[in-house]
Amino acid sequence: MVLIAVSATPWPSALVIRSVFERGAESTVDEMTPYVPDTPLQTRSGVVYKPGGTFDVFTPESVTGPLPTIVWIHGGAWISGAQSDVEPYLRILAAQGYTTIGIGYPIAPEAVYPTAVEDINEALAYIKAHAGDLQVDSNRIVLAGDSAGAQLASQMATLTVNPEYANLLGVEPALQKQELVATILHCGVYDLQAMADLNGIAAWGFKTALWAYTGTKDWSDTYAGSTMSTVEFVTGDLPPTFISGGNGDGLTWLQSVPYRNRLRAAGVPVTELFWAANHEPALPHEYQFHLDFAEAREARDKTFDFLSDHAANSR
Repeated sequence: MVLIAVSATPWPSALVIRSVFERGAESTVDEMTPYVPDTPLQTRSGVVYKPGGTFDVFTPESVTGPLPTIVWIHGGAWISGAQSDVEPYLRILAAQGYTTIGIGYPIAPEAVYPTAVEDINEALAYIKAHAGDLQVDSNRIVLAGDSAGAQLASQMATLTVNPEYANLLGVEPALQKQELVATILHCGVYDLQAMADLNGIAAWGFKTALWAYTGTKDWSDTYAGSTMSTVEFVTGDLPPTFISGGNGDGLTWLQSVPYRNRLRAAGVPVTELFWAANHEPALPHEYQFHLDFAEAREARDKTFDFLSDHAANSR
């Protein structure tokens, strides 16, 4: 009876995976923190955009007006994580002259798809409605994310520019196409059918997380599996995109490189940062936050350049 109960629900396994991810996130925050510059920032933590939903805002103290704004969606395999996991990185970006916002959203198994998408859309609507108070230039929005957050960022971007996709989701996008100037995608998932074909322990973890997130074990054959697969909804209307992944991360070859290819084929301006398969050291999933790696610092600096080209006030 116990074995049947375990196999009939993703909860026990999902919570085990969550605990592992949470320990990893704490370690990564500690690694990023020494790289946060001394630039004085105004911090607004726990801004409530709906009951139970919050985001954190960082802006340079030296600027009082609206700034180009980076909205970052955290990772955690859709079953873990919080905006605090990316706080040091948002401080690093804010010090370059941006408003940065880390969004919290409902995670699984407690909340299932598409709740996170709907809540993030509500957060974006709140940010636009309170742009003046938050020092947000609502005509200069960058959607960014890492891992599961990159999937969600790509989904929110697709929702913004593709009316047919928005109709499939049944969501009225908070952003207008002209307000979204760029996306930043690290180590994401964009093709769920490719995930369904995986085998091994890593595959078990992802499949468990997706079961928990979508609410069904057969997620690859459902509305969730289809609409989460943003690779199938790429159009040339998507904004300039920075996309990256580590060579030691299987998702790079299975997800990020094919999505890069699809973006380019559609005519989307792409800035990429990938390494050869035999590059040493092998760069892991979420390598960009491991700033002790020279390659992560390269990704940070290329992100600065990308933002300067596509989001800065001088445009």
